[in-house]
Amino acid sequence: MKSITVEELEKIPAEMRTIVDVRKPDEYARGTMPGAVNIPMEEFWDRKDGIDRDKPVYVLCHTGQMSTSVTELLEDDGYDSFNVEGGWRSWLRLLLKREVEKEEQEALTARAAAIEKSIITTYRRGIWRQFTKAVHDFELIKEGDRIAVCISGGKDSMLLAKLMQELQRHGKVHFDLVFLCMNPGYNEENWSIVQNNAKIMGIPLTTFDSEIFDIVADIPKSPCYLCARMRRGYLYSRAKELGCNKIALGHHFDDVVETVLMGMLFAGKFETMMPKLHSKNFEGMELIRPLYFVHEHDIKAWRDHNNLHFIQCACRFTENCATCGGAKGSRRDDMKELVAELRKKDPNVDRNIFHATTNVSLKTMIGYHTDEWEYNFLDDYDEKDAVKPGFSVRGDAVDEIRKASVCRTDGPNAG
Repeated sequence: MKSITVEELEKIPAEMRTIVDVRKPDEYARGTMPGAVNIPMEEFWDRKDGIDRDKPVYVLCHTGQMSTSVTELLEDDGYDSFNVEGGWRSWLRLLLKREVEKEEQEALTARAAAIEKSIITTYRRGIWRQFTKAVHDFELIKEGDRIAVCISGGKDSMLLAKLMQELQRHGKVHFDLVFLCMNPGYNEENWSIVQNNAKIMGIPLTTFDSEIFDIVADIPKSPCYLCARMRRGYLYSRAKELGCNKIALGHHFDDVVETVLMGMLFAGKFETMMPKLHSKNFEGMELIRPLYFVHEHDIKAWRDHNNLHFIQCACRFTENCATCGGAKGSRRDDMKELVAELRKKDPNVDRNIFHATTNVSLKTMIGYHTDEWEYNFLDDYDEKDAVKPGFSVRGDAVDEIRKASVCRTDGPNAG
């Protein structure tokens, strides 16, 4: 005896099938599969000759059990007959499942709309304006760009995805987006969280797998640095395969400040995290950071306002990371704590560190360099202009110089 599921049956065009519902007339009247004709079991043998022999016959009862005998007898009589597995009850379950899915999708759509609305209303000043300011000031997005928004599953990258989505929908510049999400080896629970959050927020993910966590598992020194470099390489490569010319990362204002401090305190250098970079290894590719002006406390407030729960760092190396709830902190954790402590004395300390990266006085630098050359203040110290003997200065200018010298007694050039 041949059988068929209700899902398979509904895909067959109506003109190529005959569905016979053998339930009682009152049961049939309360609902049946589309196109089904009612021939009750007790009338079936008297009326079966009216069934078209040129089409397959699909027999439907309440549970798929009583219809088996009818299917077998039709088959013996030369009909191409099939028993509908699970019967009407199976069809009803399918309808109810779809109704629930529809309601869930409507609920998800409504929630995604609320999340989007909060960005441009409640958090317009702290998030939306700062995001669009970075895009404008640093010329991060241009007409015709195809940008891969790199999503790790954390709060920063998920917010960035929504911001980019909103800008694409309502901005004046036309550009394409790919929401690129790599699974570097997350456990099943964390990977499920990433995907479910994307559904809640209405972000269509383009996913791919890698084995980065396994590769760096046995690296004793700086596994996080190697992991980050490898992830970026994989993302660049896949983004380029997808026709993108840029990748967007979710680094924010606080990341910039912490990077400056880490460079000074642990690497003996003054440098910052740039808002955009040309890739040295992937020709024609560029990295952009649209959250450059957005503060982490605003991102956390937006997350909590919308009752969203994201993964933090879901790799095996962060079990003891303070950021992820453990005891031992990373250097970046140390910087967060340092800035928080300094902010108690001066609430603008993080802003001052950030603005220091755009307010560098080269005259007061002992040395600086680019990739091509280095400079030391001694290189042209004796050739620099100075006040020469016999030089006359107006009285009012002398007063200004004296005032300035008093004001700068504690500066880098004091003495």
